[in-house]
Amino acid sequence: MAKRIHLTELGCIACEELSELGAGKEGWLVNNPNLLSALDSHSLALANRFLILIVNWGDPDAPRLKIRPDLSPIEAESITAIEWLVFDDVRVVVAGTSCGYLLVYSVAGDLIHKQMVHPSRILKIRVRGTKKDLMQETSSEEICIVLPGIIARFDGSNIQSMLQKWFQEKNSNFWDQKNRKGDVEDSGSLYQRLPYQIWNVNKNGVCVDATVTGVMPPPLLELQSSQRYYCAVTIGEDAVISAYRLSEDRGRSLVGAILSKVVPAAASTIASFSKLIWRSNDQSPKRKPEAKTQSFARASSLTCIKDYPRKGEKLTLSPSGTLAAITDSLGRILLLDTQALVVVRLWKGYRDASCVFMEMLAKKDKGKSVIHTEPVKSDYCLCLAIHAPRKGIIEVWQMRTGPRLLTIQCANGSKLLQPAYRFGSNSSSSPYIPLEVFLLNGDSGQVSMLNRSLS
Repeated sequence: MAKRIHLTELGCIACEELSELGAGKEGWLVNNPNLLSALDSHSLALANRFLILIVNWGDPDAPRLKIRPDLSPIEAESITAIEWLVFDDVRVVVAGTSCGYLLVYSVAGDLIHKQMVHPSRILKIRVRGTKKDLMQETSSEEICIVLPGIIARFDGSNIQSMLQKWFQEKNSNFWDQKNRKGDVEDSGSLYQRLPYQIWNVNKNGVCVDATVTGVMPPPLLELQSSQRYYCAVTIGEDAVISAYRLSEDRGRSLVGAILSKVVPAAASTIASFSKLIWRSNDQSPKRKPEAKTQSFARASSLTCIKDYPRKGEKLTLSPSGTLAAITDSLGRILLLDTQALVVVRLWKGYRDASCVFMEMLAKKDKGKSVIHTEPVKSDYCLCLAIHAPRKGIIEVWQMRTGPRLLTIQCANGSKLLQPAYRFGSNSSSSPYIPLEVFLLNGDSGQVSMLNRSLS
C-alpha cells in the first residue's frame, strides 16, 4: 500500500536577510516571543521589534524587502502585531505598535497610513469577512484591533477606499509632491483619520486576545434602531472566556449624554478664560499636537467562564464566526459556539498548542456522479488543525463532533500559518477559495501546504 502524503512542498524562505531576525539558531521561529509572522498567498512577512522583512517564498530570486518603521525612541516603541491586507490587486502590510499606532505599508516599503487607535499595546490584528447567506443576515468585512482590555473595529470598505485613493495619487505623482510640503512625523497633516469603533471589554478582567464574531440581535427591551450590535469573545487570565454585546452608540445613557454636552463646553470655557489671564508668548516653541483618542462605545457583558488557575492563551475564529477554538494554560482546547455561547467540545493534553481552522474535501459517495470538475463550497467540510509541538504532530479534526481525520508528523521549530483573508472573496461570482493551512519549518525554511484531500 502506497504511503499517503499529506504535505506538499511549495517553496523556501531561506536567505541571508533572515539572520537579522535570529535565523540560524535552533527554534528561532517559535522560541522568540517578539518574532511575528503573517502569510500571504506567495509572501511571508516576518517582524521583530524594529524590523519588518518580506520574503517571497514562491520565487527565491525575488528581492527581499526590509521596512524599518519610524518608531519613538522616547516611548521605547516597538512592533507588536503584523498582518496582510489583500484586495483585488492591492497588497499591503499592516503593523501595530506598542504605543497603539496602526501603520500601513505598501509592498514597496512606502508608509501609506498612520493612525493612533488607543495609547496602549496592540496585541493582535485580525482580518475577516462574512457573506450574506441563510445563516448570516448581513455581509461584512472588517479589521479587528485587539489591545489589553480593548477591542477596535475598522470597516474594510473604509480602508479599501483609502488605499485606492493613495495608489491613484501615487500614480499621478501627487503624493510625492504632497509629502514634500510637510513633516512626515506629523501624522495629522498627511493621513486622513479612518473612522472606527472602539470598546472597553475589561469588565471581567484584562484580555490577552479577543475577536468580533459577527452581528448579533439587539437586547429584548431595546428599541428598534438602525444601529448594529456585535458579539465579541475575549480570553484572559482572570476569565478564560468572556462574551460581550457591542453597541455602535457611544451616548445612549442619560449620564453619558449629559457629560458629552457639559464637559466639552466647560473645558472650552476654562481654556478661553485661561488664555485671557495667561497669554502665551508668541515666540515660544510650538508643541507637537498629541494624537486624539476616541471615546468608548457601550459594551455589555453577556457571560464569562472563570476557572482559576486556568487562563486563556490563544483564540482562533472560524470563517463564519460561529465557532472559536481556545487554548488554555492547562493544555486544553475548548471549542466554543459563539452564538449559543457554550463549549461544545473539549480536547485535553495539548500544552503549548496552536489551532487553525481549515477546509478539506469531504468523501463523496461512489454511487453519485460528479457534475462539476472544480470543487464548490458544499464539497468541503470544516476542520480544525491542531499543532501540538510537544508531541511533534499536527492533528486534523472534523467539526463539530467529527472524528480525527489526519495525524501528521512535523519537525521541531515548525509553525502553522494561514494566508490572510482576501477582501472581495465573498463575491458569489468569484470561484470559491477554501481555507488553506501552511506549515513553515523554521530550521530548514521549507514552506509546505496541508493537502485538502484525504486520499
